[in-house]
Amino acid sequence: MNLNFELAGQDLVAARQAVGQTMLYCVPADLSLTGRMMSGFLVIGEEKWAYIEHGRVLEQQDIADAVKYKIVPLIGNAVLEAEVGGTKRIIVRVTMQHAARYGFIAQILNDMSAKKQIRIFNNEAEPICAKCGGPLIRGTRVCPRCMNKSAALKRLFAVSRSHWKKLGLGLLVLFVTSGITLAGPYFQKLLVNSALQPADGMTSDKAMFYLGIAGMLAVLVFGELLNISKNRIMAGVSSGIAADLRKMVFDKTQQLSLGFLTSQRAGDIMNRVTSDTERIRQLIQELCTTAIFQLVMLVCASYLLFHADWRLAIVVLIPAPIVAYLHRYIWKSVLWKLFHKQWRVFDKANSFLHDVLSGIRVVKAFGKEEREIKKFRAYNSEFAIATVNSEKLFSILSPITNYLIELGQYFVLLIGCSMILNKQMNIGELIQFSSYASMIFGPIAWLMFLPRWVANAVISIDRVFSVIDEQPEVMDSEDSGKHEIQGHLSFRNVIFGYKTYEPVLKEVSFEVKQGEMIGLVGHSGSGKSTLINLISRFYDVTDGEVLIDGVDIRSIKQEALRSQIGVVLQETFLFTGTIMENIRYAKPDATYEEIIQAARVANAHPFIVNFPDGYDTMLDENGNNLSGGERQRLAIARAVLNNPRILILDEATASLDIDTETAIQEALQRVTKNRTTIAIAHRLSTLRHADRLIVLEKGEIAEVGSHTELLEKKGIYYNLINAQRNMTKKQEQQEPGKNEPVSVEITA
Repeated sequence: MNLNFELAGQDLVAARQAVGQTMLYCVPADLSLTGRMMSGFLVIGEEKWAYIEHGRVLEQQDIADAVKYKIVPLIGNAVLEAEVGGTKRIIVRVTMQHAARYGFIAQILNDMSAKKQIRIFNNEAEPICAKCGGPLIRGTRVCPRCMNKSAALKRLFAVSRSHWKKLGLGLLVLFVTSGITLAGPYFQKLLVNSALQPADGMTSDKAMFYLGIAGMLAVLVFGELLNISKNRIMAGVSSGIAADLRKMVFDKTQQLSLGFLTSQRAGDIMNRVTSDTERIRQLIQELCTTAIFQLVMLVCASYLLFHADWRLAIVVLIPAPIVAYLHRYIWKSVLWKLFHKQWRVFDKANSFLHDVLSGIRVVKAFGKEEREIKKFRAYNSEFAIATVNSEKLFSILSPITNYLIELGQYFVLLIGCSMILNKQMNIGELIQFSSYASMIFGPIAWLMFLPRWVANAVISIDRVFSVIDEQPEVMDSEDSGKHEIQGHLSFRNVIFGYKTYEPVLKEVSFEVKQGEMIGLVGHSGSGKSTLINLISRFYDVTDGEVLIDGVDIRSIKQEALRSQIGVVLQETFLFTGTIMENIRYAKPDATYEEIIQAARVANAHPFIVNFPDGYDTMLDENGNNLSGGERQRLAIARAVLNNPRILILDEATASLDIDTETAIQEALQRVTKNRTTIAIAHRLSTLRHADRLIVLEKGEIAEVGSHTELLEKKGIYYNLINAQRNMTKKQEQQEPGKNEPVSVEITA
């Protein structure tokens, strides 16, 4: 991300006068403090910052005079503020286009104010096009303004190489079909002339008559048979290419890092795998069948017209340049934008539909069906309006084009009839000429639809290839290899942020010995889940190292690393399939005995065998025919099946009742023995068995020690325990008849 914009003229002079000759950073500030659009710059020198606008210094200040610089997002804009003498002060206001940029600037100013070494990790991608500065298509690196349609089509045909043999066969059949079709008007001429203008020899006229009939029948029969063959071949080719693209997109989504996938809506990704590839399939089928056929007919028919009578041919072709120019102008100036907007709205509606259907239980639980219906109606109406706007313009363009084409046909008949009266042409020749003319008018009329199909498909091509071209944020290096994990884990000065200018973990360092169980405690947002994400290498650290057995995890292949780490997440996900298939997911070659053993360890075996089908019981979507505790126990069985050397428990017992949790805790004690375990938990019963507890506070390690040691310190952990106990007592007072312990979240 660019933090050093160039200044020129009076702006440069003013900046140097304000902050000195050395300007470390310079970024745009495109709004005034009152919110008006303005062209200004925030310039940072070695000791001062200054706000420059149209060659004038409007504000300047010593960096050290303020503290707590931060970017504050608002509605449609953001402000950079700081505390000066205990009072908050707005320095600049910017549009959201520059909000991320000012996140880095705030971090830089804080480091400079505190006299610290400037630590920024400027690897954020620009949210705008590098060429034109316009916005990119959401979730892609594609700029609709700079989209190269010919380059997109070239890439598509490059993917089609494996299907070129069938494609070549289809094109050969197409050219043969075109030749047979072009022979039709000749046989029409023979038939008409032999019937209406008989010559002296009656035998020859009859022969010509029968030849004309036979020729027309042959053209009809063989033409249709070849058309069927051509369409079947091209349907197979287009479907094969679309299948290849779907495979490429899905394969790439599996390779991409978690950061990219979580930044995308599931509906958008689904659209690219299904809807976009279907549009591409339709384009290939149209291009390789109808489009090429129409072009061949247009060229050949034009040649035959000029060969027959060049004067009439010119009359026929007069409307063609007008039609072509009209379509080019309308598509380039208006229709392209309308269709692009139409697909953007379609994506929004589709993603909303996916979200609602995925969360239908939540919708019904809160009784918000009417609210979601209204939202969908709004999306549906927006899509309908966008479609109507594009269709409205197209409906105006189409009749104008047809009128111009029919005008040429009218003049051909007018001039042709005049030539017949003057004995310059016979009826058969006029019919032949008119047939060839219609072979020109037909392609011209059809080709006006082509830009519409191409426009839709090119957008889809770019969207599909934007995923295929996406580079994973987490990649294996060339020298990375496999490592047999023993379980010793080390964090060394780890800094990490999902947005690199907003670190979630700040210089975190600790060690976990082999076979040790560590509990992570802290308030929401303190960095607990982030820390375990780094162990699994879902993300790479911004700075510092994560070591396993003294080996940097970045030098271990991701597959080898994750296959030796078991994870039980708070939000349990089960695939549609049998119970056995879900447990076996961690180890596809696991034996029946291994699966049962894993289920026994997770205390899942008793409830599984109570089902009529036992381990072959089919699960509904996400295991909705099981209770929350049963789903969680299956997840634990799945995690321990592969005998992982490192086990991560992210609120693993959150969904369990007390009785079940007691059994699970006994099982977990067996599972965690001689196995390195990292546990995030909000139940005291889980934390008591940990060898050590690490308390995180705002991304930093605040306390480390055993349960007893931390209670004696009377710090953050002590306060959390007291909060739990007080809540439990309050609950027991409200329900005096119940002595069952109540689970209270202490990590929020």
